[in-house]
Amino acid sequence: MVFKVARVETTPIDGQKPGTSGLRKKVKVFKQPHYLQNFVQSTFNALGADKVRGATLVVSGDGRYYSKDAIQIIIKMAAANGVRRIWVGQNGLLSTPAVSAVIRERVGPDGSKANGAFILTASHNPGGPNEDFGIKYNMENGGPAPEGITDKIYSNTTTIKEYLVAEGLPDVDISTIGVTSFSGPEGQFDVDVFDSASDYVKLMKSIFDFQSIQKLLSSPKFTFCYDALHGVAGAYAKRIFVEELGAKESSLLNCVPKEDFGGGHPDPNLTYAKELVARMGLGKTNTEQEPPEFGAAADGDADRNMILGKRFFVTPSDSVAIIAANAVQAIPYFSGGLKGVARSMPTSAALDVVAKNLNLKFFEVPTGWKFFGNLMDAGMCSVCGEESFGTGSDHIREKDGIWAVLAWLSILAYKNKDNLGGGKLVSVEDIVRQHWSTYGRHYYTRYDYENVDAGGAKELMAYLVKLQSSLSEVNNIIKGIRSDVSKVVNADEFEYKDPVDGSISKHQGIRYLFEDGSRLVFRLSGTGSEGATIRLYIEQYEKDSSKTGRDSQEALAPLVDVALKLSKMKEFTGRSAPTVIT
Repeated sequence: MVFKVARVETTPIDGQKPGTSGLRKKVKVFKQPHYLQNFVQSTFNALGADKVRGATLVVSGDGRYYSKDAIQIIIKMAAANGVRRIWVGQNGLLSTPAVSAVIRERVGPDGSKANGAFILTASHNPGGPNEDFGIKYNMENGGPAPEGITDKIYSNTTTIKEYLVAEGLPDVDISTIGVTSFSGPEGQFDVDVFDSASDYVKLMKSIFDFQSIQKLLSSPKFTFCYDALHGVAGAYAKRIFVEELGAKESSLLNCVPKEDFGGGHPDPNLTYAKELVARMGLGKTNTEQEPPEFGAAADGDADRNMILGKRFFVTPSDSVAIIAANAVQAIPYFSGGLKGVARSMPTSAALDVVAKNLNLKFFEVPTGWKFFGNLMDAGMCSVCGEESFGTGSDHIREKDGIWAVLAWLSILAYKNKDNLGGGKLVSVEDIVRQHWSTYGRHYYTRYDYENVDAGGAKELMAYLVKLQSSLSEVNNIIKGIRSDVSKVVNADEFEYKDPVDGSISKHQGIRYLFEDGSRLVFRLSGTGSEGATIRLYIEQYEKDSSKTGRDSQEALAPLVDVALKLSKMKEFTGRSAPTVIT
């Protein structure tokens, strides 16, 4: 088959500015003539001909609606732009962490290594003809394109005049494993369709002690449940949990990947993972059945995770702290010690306390996985996480949902290595409560006020910054609201100087830090077409181990009261309650 290169005239389309996770829009937007093509060509142009010609690129994603069409379009455009080979996960499926692993680890049949990837995902957003689609580009380190590249892509979308496409190149069968070769003006072009799971499974087996996890999972005392929410994690769950680790197939929920995620919202939290939440005994109604010991869920592209014990929810902030505290003992990959740990600024300070006690390097970074990636590339960070259900390590450059589940199973296996025969199982809840009694507990909640009038939201943030100029005034206001709240000792607008590349990120959120280790954080996110979202993070630190078992909302009530009155939330937004409480 010989193909020719055709140049197609086009004009710029507004709104193609990629965020931290690429470009996400409704499917009908992506289906407009030239829409996807303009963005892909702008990406090739941003990378430059020297990086694109002769390159090996991965093209796959979470399998959401429109992925199969998009893969064929990108293959034809890559061929026309001089790319040497395209790697596609079978049926177009690769989780975001697996793409990162494939870029970093896989060697092709001809000895080639990947230079980058187009990942087709809108993460935890719903899929289907009337829902969302997305595309992002990852670099040769396996991490998302840095701002320098995404700014260039966007700038190219505003001036684009033509894109290249291979004429006479048929659609490639991506359901069958194998290499298909074509020839074009610059010689051979290959499409290599490979097993979606093998490289990722191999990497996981090099990190964790699968034998000890298998012992745990085969114990009649230990029961397990994993919910892929019909996302791409389903392509890995059976291979890892059932075939490698011996879990029962009945312990997998919603593990068949679907283009519309079964009509659900593939976001692993207490609101959307309804079936798992009910099975774990955390639903509104009490189930007759005894819930499993351990449950977990993933989002659409499998980079997020939620961890549950029997009738017990583990907050993402606690999860990363507990993994860090136990990693060296429980996970072979970390047996030589941790290089450092990091969290995003809004995530609770539970990790800080672990870092201080274990004398580890610690970093607090803005929201966005690329900040962790820089630290990891420089050998400064081993384990990191964020409150929005993302946890990961330096084995790849994306957050990794299945890695987090295997980390928890490793900790459970380690804590139970001597009592799988007889004796009581150490449960998820036991591990968390034990952690609190050692390090103290960070009671934590997040209030989201969605679609607030953008003007009012900006005024509220400006008012909070102005208040910070006088802490004595702030403390007078607080004493007037609640006498049982500690005093503010520091208040600022968070900014981050990257210790690796020296770049500075400003206006990352407004912080009030209290004497007892508690915090209030206010962030404004996405002044989108629908108005703005104000996120308020409220965190009460409790060192006294006799008080770490209280109900979270009750422990936080005084600080919540202070946060809402200090910020004049109701006056500025007209809202008497948040849209969502996490």
